[in-house]
Amino acid sequence: MTTTYSLSTDIGKIRLLISDTSLTAAHFSDEELQVFLDMAGTVNLAAAQALEAWAASLSDSMTSESIGDYSYSKKSVSNKLELAKTLRQNDDNNPVMTWAEMDLLDMVGDEE
Repeated sequence: MTTTYSLSTDIGKIRLLISDTSLTAAHFSDEELQVFLDMAGTVNLAAAQALEAWAASLSDSMTSESIGDYSYSKKSVSNKLELAKTLRQNDDNNPVMTWAEMDLLDMVGDEE
């Protein structure tokens, strides 16, 4: 499985959105990100699915630790899920087609 990071590709854009940019310690391979993209159809939705999958893989890991008076809290899962929610909302706000792009004449057909 390959791991690349180029912002000129959709895979690179997904990596940027999910902060999976380290080629030596990438969480997802290019092939896995391509599956998310194929299923979702857009970069934002693919990134959201990848973040949700990543969060699910972390859900069993330790999220906090206390040693004496010192306590530590790690919010990786909630942060990833919140970012996924934001990406889904951003995708919902982007129309697939604007009125300016729609060709109503194609819908009516030729009437001569």
